[in-house]
Amino acid sequence: MLGKIKIPHVFALLTIIILVASVFSYIIPSGSYERKEVQVGQMTRTVVVPNSFQEIPKHYSLKGIFVGDEVEGKATPVSIFGFLKAIPKGLEESADIIFFVFLIGGAFGMIKRTGTITAVIQALINRFSNSGTALTVVLMLAISAAGSTLGMGEEFIPLVPVFLYVSHKLGYDKLYGLALVFVSAEIGFASATTNPFNVQIAQGIAEVPLGSGMGFRLIFYAVILITAILYMLRYGKKLKEDFSNSYLEPDNVYKEDDSLAQFDLTSKHIQIVVVSAILFVGILWAVQTQGWWMAEMGAGFLLIGMVAAIIGRLTLNEATKAFILGMEEMLVGALVIGFAKGIQVALVEGQIMDSVIYYTSGTLQYLPKIVAAEGMLVFQTILNFFIPSGSGQAATTIPIMVPLADLLGITRNTAIFAFTCGDGFANSIIPTSGILMAMLGIAGIPYKDWLKFILPLFGWLMAISAVFLAIAVLIEY
Repeated sequence: MLGKIKIPHVFALLTIIILVASVFSYIIPSGSYERKEVQVGQMTRTVVVPNSFQEIPKHYSLKGIFVGDEVEGKATPVSIFGFLKAIPKGLEESADIIFFVFLIGGAFGMIKRTGTITAVIQALINRFSNSGTALTVVLMLAISAAGSTLGMGEEFIPLVPVFLYVSHKLGYDKLYGLALVFVSAEIGFASATTNPFNVQIAQGIAEVPLGSGMGFRLIFYAVILITAILYMLRYGKKLKEDFSNSYLEPDNVYKEDDSLAQFDLTSKHIQIVVVSAILFVGILWAVQTQGWWMAEMGAGFLLIGMVAAIIGRLTLNEATKAFILGMEEMLVGALVIGFAKGIQVALVEGQIMDSVIYYTSGTLQYLPKIVAAEGMLVFQTILNFFIPSGSGQAATTIPIMVPLADLLGITRNTAIFAFTCGDGFANSIIPTSGILMAMLGIAGIPYKDWLKFILPLFGWLMAISAVFLAIAVLIEY
């Protein structure tokens, strides 16, 4: 079925979705919640005030259709000019993430130029040359652990070419290479053992102890990781049996990356790995304890690149060229993030974002406990299309879901679990996920081919989430 559907280029696809969101602003009733600022750990978050939703009458005019027409106390649907502005506004509002991606791309460019990345990967391939299965398990465990504990996502974008190279050397296709890094990261992000960007923010807003319920989430993490690994290995086995089993078109094959030339692992490379790891741990510590965000993290990655260049004895010109090349490789991925943000811009400016939340969540209060909990999972999954940011979705929905959970007799951690699952797994299929579309762009993999690969796994992961959610209700998690 998906093979017959021709999906346009990622930028065209996102632009079409922005247009649809703009049209919906004429159809869906407008409304808004009141908001207030709360302190969550080291950060200040703007959260929704429960039971404060007010519908806003719409104002229609000929002028409003073309350029907008503001009237006090009324909502103006998104104009044609507003639709066009949504893209540059999305880029502007995502500037911190976009430039962060450019900076880590540049830093990885310098590390790559020293030969460290290729040398380490080549050493792993040599070590596991007779077992792609073992290397798959090791890599997925490491990446998912980083996503689950530290909330890593954007940081993996520059590594896509490296994982494509690994997949090629193991005899698999580009989908397998992309899935090694992306699926692993999403598995970790959704299981959220200590993820500071979703579960810790949600628990802070919900006023439950940080880290509470971790044992349940660790068991969930183990189950979904094993499921994802088995799915990957099954796909890899099909490729080994017959490469035509690939979901990619026959002409979409891996092209050798000249920047990933062969290097033997030396003491210099080991020094770069050790120093970079120490600095990286320092960055993550500062994020969780010192309130660092994109600008500070970007500076930290810039330092990592500079130190790697010094240890690798790159000349100033070599380091600069490597830095620029690394940023160039991130161009499509970085800009996709801004285009995806444009969808949210259109929904907010049309004042229908809060309406979607209000009318969808309102039906849950009339359902039995387990059904309502599963409804929360579906609600968070659908909402992730409109708010693909984990921290943004937590700040928007947790203040609404918590009193609803209290009303239904469902524990707050159960509502948070529904949020982390819906937020985490939906990012693997929605075209509004900046990280997904960025990685697809870098890998040169069409969105429709990715869907053919990921949808069965997404179905399994959501089914497991539903089972664990029902258990959470029964045991009063």
